Amino acid sequence: MTSITVTSIHDLRRITEAVDQLRGRSVDDVSIRSDCRQLRIKLDDGRSLLISVLTDKDGVPRLDVDVLHAPEKRSRAQLEVHFETGM
Repeated sequence: MTSITVTSIHDLRRITEAVDQLRGRSVDDVSIRSDCRQLRIKLDDGRSLLISVLTDKDGVPRLDVDVLHAPEKRSRAQLEVHFETGM
């Protein structure tokens, strides 16, 4: 017999807000972990939607959803430091 756990309204709202960020975006890649506990959806703007099944200290599973933002592109400009030699 399979047991069903109930997700709280707060968790469902948080998940809905994260998934809503997919609206209007194209999916570039989808991958799933070998143990099927994590699904990663890579979007065309560099963000990723990460859907995971986590277990609490009692072993009860819960769904977790995060939106990961792409790292900011850093400029290649270098910092110049000038030393005065008039001692």
